[in-house]
Amino acid sequence: MRKFSTIAFTLLMLSAAASAQIPTKGNIFFGYSYNRADFNAAGHSNLNGWEASLEGKVFPHLGIVTDFASHYGSQSFTELPPSGPVKVNVTGHEWEVLFGPRLSIPVGNFTPFAEAMIGLAHVHNGGDFPSSANTSFAAAIGGGLDYRLIKFLAVRLEADYLQTRFYSTTQDNLRLSTGVVLRF
Repeated sequence: MRKFSTIAFTLLMLSAAASAQIPTKGNIFFGYSYNRADFNAAGHSNLNGWEASLEGKVFPHLGIVTDFASHYGSQSFTELPPSGPVKVNVTGHEWEVLFGPRLSIPVGNFTPFAEAMIGLAHVHNGGDFPSSANTSFAAAIGGGLDYRLIKFLAVRLEADYLQTRFYSTTQDNLRLSTGVVLRF
């Protein structure tokens, strides 16, 4: 019995030492975000807001990221009904929650990364029209560049192609973000 407990204790210690070698690093990002959205017939809307993400490393160069973003804006355009031109004001609020892998490779103070994420998006429109809301599947593919300022702090530039399917039509959007990264 003593030999079994010695073997079990040794295996337990070896597994603890092996698990200590698994990277547990990651980062938290928060910053300004711009979304060029196309969810109305009048063309693209310029939405401003914020983006935040949390990444946990699974392997040294591969992490899993959860991304949250919210954008706000308004647009005015002229409709041409038979009774004559009418100026219309539309306000909008869109948010996304996305999840997926991120590949990053540090090179000196720079860390370029590429990501592919899926999740949900929600839009709420108001203004001169009765308000409406819609939730849809969302997917984003993109990448960016982190520049390390000090050990635990970096700045980020990021660009994503974001696709949503609000109101039974597909929207192809460009999302640009910049902000600070807290590395741990």
